[in-house]
Amino acid sequence: MQSPEPAVPPIRESAKKREILREMSFLEHLEDLRGVLVQSAVVYLVAVIGCWFLSERILDLLLRDLPVEKLVFFAPAEAFMARMKISLVGAMLVSYPFILFRVWSFVSPALFDRERRKVYPFLLSASVLFYTGVVFAYLVIIPITLRFLLGFGTDMLTPMLSVGNYFNFVARISFTFGLVFQLPIVVFVLSLMGIVTPAFLLRQWRYAVVIIFVVAAVLTPPDATSQVLMAVPVLVLYIGSALLAHIALRRRDERERRDERARQDERE
Repeated sequence: MQSPEPAVPPIRESAKKREILREMSFLEHLEDLRGVLVQSAVVYLVAVIGCWFLSERILDLLLRDLPVEKLVFFAPAEAFMARMKISLVGAMLVSYPFILFRVWSFVSPALFDRERRKVYPFLLSASVLFYTGVVFAYLVIIPITLRFLLGFGTDMLTPMLSVGNYFNFVARISFTFGLVFQLPIVVFVLSLMGIVTPAFLLRQWRYAVVIIFVVAAVLTPPDATSQVLMAVPVLVLYIGSALLAHIALRRRDERERRDERARQDERE
């Protein structure tokens, strides 16, 4: 009777996977990449078609509680283009998780198991923070900003919003907040790489306040309300991410010290 093959240790198994990847030809890698791009494009196209049929309802949702009676369009194709933009942007939000998963499935075989376990939390956190920023902008920032800006109207100055300009306004602020909410990930990664330290970030909070307000002034509409509404959450994220990075690094250092003591005890 043939004896069973011995189990392969995790380190040797990861090394074996890396060796297999090195043996793959350039054309095989290119074929895998083509599959990722084709599948992502197909899913995005299907999402665009689905969002097109829902674009009228989505537009009605965007116009709910709008501080004007109605929107207008000044060009024959403006309403059509607005619904098309809604379909494209909505499809991007819907298909983003699948595209991220396919890109990750293409890259992950080149990583060790330990490296993959470290990347998973960052991918999940980045996705959650992006959607959180978009929802926060839509539910909180945009209504307050609109009421503030439209409040400058008078009896002789009536606000009249076009559907194209309104959607561009909403999309710009929403995606800006989605990107800005990635700040904790950036701070955490820079801290883990040793480029900056949490203590340094916390000591330089005054300069951070100035930079954050300047960036908010560039990314938001030209009014103080929008700038403050963006700068305050970003400042909270900055301080919170620095504190979380400090806690994570301290735990990592403690774990490394315990491992070092354990190795010394084994040698003794």
